[in-house]
Amino acid sequence: MNRNESPRTTRRAFLSAATVTAASFAIVPRHVLGAASQAPPSETLNIAVIGAGGRGADDIADLKGQNIVALCDADWERAAGTFKKFPKATRHRDFRVMLEKEKGIDAVVVATPDHTHAVASMAAIKLGKHVYCEKPLTRTVREARALTEAARGAKVATQMGNQGMAFEGNRLINEWLADGAIGPVREVHVWSDRPTHKGKLPFWWPQGLERPKETPPVPATLDWDLWLGPAPWRPYHPAYVPFKWRGWWDFGSGGLGDMGIHNLAPAFSALKLGAPESIHASSTPVFPESVPLASIVHYQFPARGELPPVKLHWYDGGLLPARPEELEDDRDLDPEDGLLFVGDKGKMLVEGWGGERPRLIPETRNKEYQRPPKTLPRSVGHHREWVEACKTGSPTRSNFDFAGPLTEAVLLGTISVRLGGQKLYWDSANFKVTNLPEANGLLHYPYRQGWTL
Repeated sequence: MNRNESPRTTRRAFLSAATVTAASFAIVPRHVLGAASQAPPSETLNIAVIGAGGRGADDIADLKGQNIVALCDADWERAAGTFKKFPKATRHRDFRVMLEKEKGIDAVVVATPDHTHAVASMAAIKLGKHVYCEKPLTRTVREARALTEAARGAKVATQMGNQGMAFEGNRLINEWLADGAIGPVREVHVWSDRPTHKGKLPFWWPQGLERPKETPPVPATLDWDLWLGPAPWRPYHPAYVPFKWRGWWDFGSGGLGDMGIHNLAPAFSALKLGAPESIHASSTPVFPESVPLASIVHYQFPARGELPPVKLHWYDGGLLPARPEELEDDRDLDPEDGLLFVGDKGKMLVEGWGGERPRLIPETRNKEYQRPPKTLPRSVGHHREWVEACKTGSPTRSNFDFAGPLTEAVLLGTISVRLGGQKLYWDSANFKVTNLPEANGLLHYPYRQGWTL
């Protein structure tokens, strides 16, 4: 088949996709040892990695001591380094073939581009496998809701890849706000410079551009049809891979999808945020297929028990909130990542991504503040949390019950951006935008033939 044609992934192609075994290895099937959720702590996990050549390689480095038994990537040149490090692991291009053939897999790491997160994670969950999925959890709001519900029903251990949830600073934010350090919080400002670097060029990845018209040949090592997965068919172009996919709506969700997950998470955790009531945005010019260069998204969250309503503002592309009056004259807002919690009795500034370094402002207030006792358990490590959860059923801090609603909110923000900033009123219980019917069409999209959730 010509790679520049519009192919369909048939069942025959699915069942006959090439699988190369570099060397044999022994796996003790999970059913011999007991149910997945009841594995003894001493057991070593048999882990498969989908997207082994990119972010997956970094995830593997954080899973030392576990058995990496199967590796999957649509681009074998990009995955070559990982293949070399694990010569006994079977090699696959199609994760569906891998999951069908490799019966001894206990847990799966999903580190593909965003548009295949949901289909890969769901396939693993349906087989009772524990899942670690990179952020954002999914590419669409519908996918996020479906994965959350499926993981809860299957009772598998899950973790989304926002490592900041394991930071000490993340826990301090929770404890200080619960202690009333700045009083009830009614407003939060959150930012990231992505896709720029420190608010300037060059880009981490390009955004704000038209779809390329050229149709260069597909690299021999890349299976373009598998890389596209459920996304609408388009010809291959190096404008999409590797990594540049994040700036295209069919594959990613720009700076908000990338760093919003990291930087919004501390606010969602500490303030117990769930579904927003409304969302509206503004941005640089919107292109049909790519994310704009910069945007601001405003969320309104309702009261939660005794916690008051919250206005949350997101900034990306180098945009920053107004400088707080309490910030010392010789200090600036972190131009890359940060949060500002505005309470009735003061402000907390968090510098760095994922909630790294919280402090009260001004510095005089920070020094006089009497820190409360540490009430939250400290993390054993983001990836290790998941490994232990797979073995013992212990909790993870970014499980899909937390990651799913967070991802939904992030992606609702991208929908407002795509629609030119129009305000959306969100009915989470009935899963619909109530005031703008065309927005509901962006909650999900029809998968290509051969792909299911």
